[in-house]
Amino acid sequence: MAIKKTSEKKGEPKEAQEVTKKASQEEYEKNVLELAEKGMTAEKIGEALRKKGMHPKEYDKKISKILGSKYINPDLANTEQKLEKIKKHYETNSQDKRSMREKDRIFSQIRKMKKYLKISK
Repeated sequence: MAIKKTSEKKGEPKEAQEVTKKASQEEYEKNVLELAEKGMTAEKIGEALRKKGMHPKEYDKKISKILGSKYINPDLANTEQKLEKIKKHYETNSQDKRSMREKDRIFSQIRKMKKYLKISK
């Protein structure tokens, strides 16, 4: 028995599909700034724009360049949060030598990351 595949059932005919118009660079930048005001990170902004049908690679500027000084590298932000947690723990548990070592290790990690990203200290 042979199985027949029909391509007619896969989707709508080409005539029925809507043609979407690409948004201008200014509209793209405006959307990025609006989403940034809501407190979204650059990664979340990219996801939201893709859902709207605006793929960031189709435009000239990167999201991080549009945000400028508002953009914070997520790796750096997460590492700084970790350092704050360890500092707080070490203040209440000064006998914990392992946390003292971890605090120093995380601090040097942040320093190296800032040097790599060319961020002023």
